[in-house]
Amino acid sequence: METLKQELKTLIIEALDLEDVGVADIRDDAPLFSDENDGLDLDSIDALELGLAIKKAFDVKLDANATDTKQHFYSVNTLADFITSQKG
Repeated sequence: METLKQELKTLIIEALDLEDVGVADIRDDAPLFSDENDGLDLDSIDALELGLAIKKAFDVKLDANATDTKQHFYSVNTLADFITSQKG
């Protein structure tokens, strides 16, 4: 699971071209779409780009209209859990 979280952090940085952010700067439990608790404060465009990158990298199905999709994208932890559940 730790390897997956590191891969996700790297993917987030590369897919969104976050030049001033390193893997160590992203906490596993920090919100991705808020600046609270050291979050990344990503926006809706970032969400689309990240969703496409995750779909391509991990071959998972994402439904933009599903109510739980937003919950899956809350943090690196929730994304890792979602990807793991899709692979099982």
